[in-house]
Amino acid sequence: MRFLSTVFVFIMCALLLGCSKGSEINGRSLKTANRSVSMIKDRLPTEQRIEFEVSYWTLRDSIKNKDEFLDAVDGKSADELIILGKEVFENRKNAGFKNYDQYNNWDQMIAKFTQERIEQNKHKKIDSRDRNNSVLYKL
Repeated sequence: MRFLSTVFVFIMCALLLGCSKGSEINGRSLKTANRSVSMIKDRLPTEQRIEFEVSYWTLRDSIKNKDEFLDAVDGKSADELIILGKEVFENRKNAGFKNYDQYNNWDQMIAKFTQERIEQNKHKKIDSRDRNNSVLYKL
């Protein structure tokens, strides 16, 4: 009986250790990276979501090799990824990257993307079948 309780405690500790990386990106594959980014983004405060998302895709655009990209983002938290995104932005802006000419700094770019997202949400059409915010439709 004592052996079983020891094994049970060991298994529980292993499970807790395995599940504790919920706030970090899993870089085993692009699929798992995208899935963990989506879960992390959903847990972030609203004002930080777009900055996190832009940072992720800025890094993805700057690192073309899939394995190098996955190594760069694996184990990163939201704050660490945003810092990396800002660094890539600064490097590209200083190198004369054409798409960043219109922005004076990172915050201005994020403000523009935030405004675009707000505009997209304003023009989102509500499905007439979803009048009461129900997922049950009459087919």
